[in-house]
This record gives sequence, C-alpha cells and structure tokens, in this order.
Amino acid sequence: MLNFHTLTLADREAYQAVSLRSGRRNCNFTFANLIGWQFWFQTEVCILPDAVVLRFHLDGAPAYMLCMAGTPSCELLQALCEDSGHRLTLLGLEDDAALQLQQNACREGIDISVEPRRNQYDYIYLRADLADLAGGKLKAKRNHVNHFRAEHPDFEYRPLAPDMFDHCRRLEALWREERGEVNPEYGDTIAAEQRVVENVFAHWDDLGMLGGSIWLGGSMVAFTYGAPVTHDTFDVCVEKADRHIDGLFSIINQQFAAHLPEQYIYMNREEDMGLEGLRKAKLSYHPEILLSYNAVKINT
Repeated sequence: MLNFHTLTLADREAYQAVSLRSGRRNCNFTFANLIGWQFWFQTEVCILPDAVVLRFHLDGAPAYMLCMAGTPSCELLQALCEDSGHRLTLLGLEDDAALQLQQNACREGIDISVEPRRNQYDYIYLRADLADLAGGKLKAKRNHVNHFRAEHPDFEYRPLAPDMFDHCRRLEALWREERGEVNPEYGDTIAAEQRVVENVFAHWDDLGMLGGSIWLGGSMVAFTYGAPVTHDTFDVCVEKADRHIDGLFSIINQQFAAHLPEQYIYMNREEDMGLEGLRKAKLSYHPEILLSYNAVKINT
C-alpha cells in the first residue's frame, strides 16, 4: 500500500536523499520545480527507501513519475495499478527504464505500451562547454558573447539575491506583456509561470536556489536561476532577458555557467515544448545528452 501526501517544503530533505543520488537528470525531479508547480499539478509524493513516487492529477485522472536508480519492480507496479484504480500511466521514463520495464512486463504477461514524448526531451550540456564556448562547434556562440562584451564593456554579472527580486518582477512583467500567449488547452500558462516564479522567490533559501543576473547602467536586463537535480547536474529553471538587447541570452547563459560551482559537470536546460525556434536554439549549443522521455501505459 502506497501512502501519498501533498508535497511540501518539509519533504525536501527526505526527497533529495533519494533524488540527488538517483542519477536521474530529469528536470521534472528538481525539487524546486515540483514545489513551484505544485498548485498546477496538485502534486503528491510517496517517499520510499530507494525511490520517490510522484502522483499528479491530469484531466481528472492520476499519473505517476518514479525517481529511482533502477526499474520499478512488479510489486511496485501492482501497487501503482491498485492506487490508480484503472489503466496506469507513468510519465517521464527515460529510454533505458522504459525498455527494461517493457521487458519485465512482457515476462510477467502485463500489457504495456510505450509512447516517446519528443517535445519533453531535456537538453543537457557540459557546464564547461557553456562557460568556455571553446572549439569550432561553438564559435558562433562565442562570437555573440564577444560582440555583446564589445558593445557593452561596462556590463555587470551579479549573483541573484532576494533584494533583486523586484527588478526580476519588472523584467518578467515586460517579457510577459510582450509575449502575451495563452494556451487554449491548459489555460494561461504565462500567468501560471509567473506564480511559479513567485513561489520560488518566497522560498528561495529553503529551496537552495542559485541564480545570476546581468546589469547595464544600473538596471537589470537579464536573470536566471535554478537548483540541483542530482549531485553533478544543475537544472536551469528560468531564464529571462530584455529581447531588445542583442546577445543578452548568450551572455546570461555563458556567465551563469561560468559562475556555477564546479561540482556541477552538467547543466540541464530543460525541454523545448515543441517550439521550432526554441528547439533550434537549444540544438545550436550542441547538447552532450538529449534526454529522452516516454509515457508508459499499463493495462491490468
């Protein structure tokens, strides 16, 4: 029997005792993301000795994600099937876990289907690549950064701190006003993201957040922040910049990578949501890992 409860800040230590050592670099397992979006997905959690089971509510039905080093046992699958009360949906399974689960299910005579979710793949880079922009494949990015430095020799990089949050809100409001998109299926996701940012700001220190910002002439023009997803991988959760200043996204990306603690070998810059321009931009940085995800449905 699995015992779920609403995910809260009080779960951080027990949750990360499993997640940080799981080896799963899935950005959806970043505790700060889970807390930030808890209101949206009504996220619940069951923390086991070697696994964390997350339960979300999508379209009125439960869906699950598993943060664990290996593959779920048949006993755990049976418990999840009983908890769901109908066809079980598992989200965010990487290819290796989905394949092993499919093989195990076949041996047990369990009906299972696997559906790749390309729009949700995570882009994971070597931190040193993003910081140094060395080599021929990143020459164009290096040129963008050098051009920005030449145009703005007085720019400042500052670690993001709570006394800067009002500046972030001003910049985020400008970005939101210019974009003004509404997703007809899920509602106003732009407003939802604003609420996520406020949730993170409200619990900045408790969540162990790290961030950076770019300043020109005493004004913040870009900011970013994130949190660890494993001991060696840092998840970049948010990045905002004044779109009217050329090269800002390149410089905040490079500077944040350069100032991160060296324990983080990898940086997860999350998914492209199926947006053509965003996918092109993320691929142009030549990810070290394109982390694939699958949705798995199991019929009992």
